Amino acid sequence: MGTRIINFGNIDGYDSALGEAARALREGALVVFPTETVYGLGANAADPQAVARLREAKGRADQQPFTVHLARRQEARRYVNSPSPVVRRLIRKAWPGPLTLVCEVSEPERTEVAGDCPAEQLGEIFRDGTVGLRCPDHAAARALLSKAGVPVVASSANRSGSRPPFEVGEALRDLEDSVAYAIDAGPTRLSRASTVVEVRGDEWSIRRAGALDERTIRRLARSEVLFVCTGNSCRSPMAEYLFRQMLADRKGCAVSDLASQGYAVLSCGTLGLEGGAASAGSSEEMSRRGLDLGAHRSQPLSVELIQQAERVYVMTPEHRSAVLDLVPAAASKVEQLDPDNPVPDPIGGGPQEYRRCAEQIERTVAARVEEFLNEDLNW
Repeated sequence: MGTRIINFGNIDGYDSALGEAARALREGALVVFPTETVYGLGANAADPQAVARLREAKGRADQQPFTVHLARRQEARRYVNSPSPVVRRLIRKAWPGPLTLVCEVSEPERTEVAGDCPAEQLGEIFRDGTVGLRCPDHAAARALLSKAGVPVVASSANRSGSRPPFEVGEALRDLEDSVAYAIDAGPTRLSRASTVVEVRGDEWSIRRAGALDERTIRRLARSEVLFVCTGNSCRSPMAEYLFRQMLADRKGCAVSDLASQGYAVLSCGTLGLEGGAASAGSSEEMSRRGLDLGAHRSQPLSVELIQQAERVYVMTPEHRSAVLDLVPAAASKVEQLDPDNPVPDPIGGGPQEYRRCAEQIERTVAARVEEFLNEDLNW
């Protein structure tokens, strides 16, 4: 019996056919499916014979495990029980997407997925204290994986040593005799392999170059907060330094250690000049709190600063408008620092104006730090 090809664009009977393919996958057959990068060849990881068929079809003699493919990013919790902050950030920000993560797992037998696999099959998922995970950005792939309801391992749908396939015909050229179902969704969107990143603690390294470049991975692996005011000499520097100190206190580390843990806290101004010092009033108020603004140098708001930040906090609605004028797509991550009241500009005022401003910023920054840390736990 030959491979049954399911046309992703065929409305009639598609869901039923996809259900059949998912059932076949669950029962041990091999299925070709599209991702945004290449076509993949999947097998039920809990079935020893299915994984053996996958190795035979690929022509792989080694015993290295294949990558686990997930229907939803939240399913990573079933495979990784103690993710580092870097793993959580990459999962939260890059999935679904063309990123394969190799994550540390100290006790595979204690993971949730261990309850779904024979003990001897865990070696097909975990190896040397790691697991490879991928959540593809393709509706057909995620639907198939979800309907299968079993842990699925997959590799590019080609014989080892051959070019990964970007169309279903290329995938079936060498594998048709081994494949029960193949989903045809036309050429893959990116036509390039996923980037493989290995994460150990707070350190990461690229094991295979792919669709996401190093600069993008570096940005995704970091949690960055940006504060915006007008001149970047009063309000936003105070917010920056207060946030940085409170974050370090909550993390139990020195401010100087935040960068190594993947945190960055910056500020800028919609009309800020390059290299200006903090205002005397702001410096005095921060000095009263044990913070030294002497190293602060102003910088103008830019597209790059907005894009690389995970959260952008502005002092007034006018500042929010200025940010969105530059990057309209950033709307979901731009918020007024104090949601109830704008933070007025103390420039030109006396000590009382600066004190009231600093107190408002300090109060709202404390709440924002808690929000930020809670969000950083999500993955």
